Amino acid sequence: MANGGPVEHGYPHLETVRAAVTALYKRLSYDTVRTFASSVPLADVAFGDTDDLHLGAQRVARELVLHFRLPDARMIVGFREMEHAASVELAAGPEYFIELNDRFRRHRRDIGAALAHEVMHVYLHRLGLSFPGTRDNEILTDTATTYLGAGWLLLDAFREDATSSQKLGYLTPEEFGYVLAKRSLAFGEDPATWFTSPQAYTAYTRGLDRARHDERQPPLTAAGWAGRRRYAKDRRHAQEQAAPSAPAGTPYSFTPDDGGPLRVSFPCPTCHQRIRVPVRGRVRARCGLCRTVLECDT
Repeated sequence: MANGGPVEHGYPHLETVRAAVTALYKRLSYDTVRTFASSVPLADVAFGDTDDLHLGAQRVARELVLHFRLPDARMIVGFREMEHAASVELAAGPEYFIELNDRFRRHRRDIGAALAHEVMHVYLHRLGLSFPGTRDNEILTDTATTYLGAGWLLLDAFREDATSSQKLGYLTPEEFGYVLAKRSLAFGEDPATWFTSPQAYTAYTRGLDRARHDERQPPLTAAGWAGRRRYAKDRRHAQEQAAPSAPAGTPYSFTPDDGGPLRVSFPCPTCHQRIRVPVRGRVRARCGLCRTVLECDT
């Protein structure tokens, strides 16, 4: 939790974020991911200044438990002085103890954001889905929270001006915006009007630009002129080599197919699972993981 200190920006964790989206589809399946087509609405997790602190926190936690389809899990929420925003005790259940930083006694509007991250820890724990190392596992948790419909609360908790700042979670604001944009493009949901923080909205628009950039990479037909020209050059070079290697700085790579036609491998712009298709001009590919249909010019 950045509280008054500097906020990291940009995309330093992008590869881990993409791996987390792939892991979600692999562990949950396409059909299960689609059950999260609607994000948690603000009305369900809103917290007024006049609401009872503990009863309100329990209510919000219960709404998040229902959103993440954990009906047999009970969250017991308390407050104490601590370094981080929140923590959860990952026991066998069905009761889980969540502790929130005492600062949320005064900043109640962000309690839903902090609880969303901790309830997702419980969800992933029950799934048995984790990444090695604390850092990567927290990035997985932020990514899953956002992609499954509650992480917009974490992004909306980001506020920054010349004298103060606040950010929850391990992703940068732009990375939160990127994952939220990926979700928006996959589910047809527009979160642009949900933000109360202007800095969060800006981060979302930047993340949306980055997410759309993924959809304009060759060999996808939506790639721009410069990308298509680079791809044609790399393809020609690969066809001339007995053992082609991946061109530096590109998301695609070429491989021979046991004496058959050259094949190109590239990440699905939706779930980042790698797709491998023959190099033979116009091809329509379907991702076996997220079922996205892709128009390619190989």
